[in-house]
Amino acid sequence: MVSKDQGIGGAILSVCVIVVLGFAVLVIFPYEISKFLGMATDGNTIRLDAVLVLVSVAFIAILGIGGWIGWTMASTPPPKPIEEITAETEDKKEDPK
Repeated sequence: MVSKDQGIGGAILSVCVIVVLGFAVLVIFPYEISKFLGMATDGNTIRLDAVLVLVSVAFIAILGIGGWIGWTMASTPPPKPIEEITAETEDKKEDPK
């Protein structure tokens, strides 16, 4: 029996592998895909669209990570000054209970 986290990790891995394989097929065999779909365009249009989608998703993901880091930095309270921390540790050493 796998835990919930392992199941979610396996699902994420499966989706990523399927997306990678689909992207590879779109980029390597664009002419066959256009024939299969009955499209009147050449394969280069499909290839460019696949690259456009990949670059757009990567760009949005990078901006999302940057936004998450900024939100975390903006919402985290500042740490105590080092002087207060050293004073607290010295007080604990001097006054054992």
